[in-house]
Amino acid sequence: MYDRTFPENAVTAQDIKIEAKGVNVHYGDTHAIKDVSVDIQDKTVTAFIGPSGCGKSTFLRCFNRMNDTIDSARVTGDIRIDGEDIYDKRVDPVQLRAKVGMVFQKPNPFPKSIYDNVAYGPKIHGLAHTRADLDDIVEKALRRGAIWDEVKDRLQAPGTGLSGGQQQRLCIARAIATEPEVLLMDEPCSALDPIATGQVEELIDELRRDYSVVIVTHSMQQAARVSQKTAFFHLGNLVEYGDTDEIFTNPQDPKTESYITGRIG
Repeated sequence: MYDRTFPENAVTAQDIKIEAKGVNVHYGDTHAIKDVSVDIQDKTVTAFIGPSGCGKSTFLRCFNRMNDTIDSARVTGDIRIDGEDIYDKRVDPVQLRAKVGMVFQKPNPFPKSIYDNVAYGPKIHGLAHTRADLDDIVEKALRRGAIWDEVKDRLQAPGTGLSGGQQQRLCIARAIATEPEVLLMDEPCSALDPIATGQVEELIDELRRDYSVVIVTHSMQQAARVSQKTAFFHLGNLVEYGDTDEIFTNPQDPKTESYITGRIG
């Protein structure tokens, strides 16, 4: 259904959006991520797959420093976005999270109007100077979130009053309203029905034209449908990473093959 092809030219350094080298995450005495290194391409959907508890969401949250909010968490190693060390003490995590948007497993609209849900980020980051600017940003984000036509006549209605699928697309619109460069999605469809899931998957495919999208999914079918690159995690280790087609049809590691065929997980 989706276009999973790349341009014919090989990947260059300019195509790499996120570089992670030797990343470890500890929660107290628990070693959750073990020496993971990976380069994530720009304008690409990268899927993280693996059994529950394998570390894929923990690793995803390293990219916008969400693990900083957990007292027992300790992240070591090197993570760079566009060559910038995001764990440098001079990096403001709030500003980083404007650049690296996140969509969570359960739709979580603010208890505000549809308009204010989307306007919140641009307001606090000073992206709009006038109400007209803000109106433009909100409309653009809702259009990009593929929900504008459904909500344009009720922007002052509460975001919590939308259906689950609409709420998730609203949350995607909210995440992209601050013009991020990377969009992280932590199992964004697990609470949705198949029709809403299909709508979000189509949206993900469109968003990769503008963003580097990294998605954690428990659904191998979803990873196969929406991603161009797939990383398989197991017990905190990155077992295998490569083109999605290769991972699913010709995995190099026996653990990957066992997971893909349903023997582990």
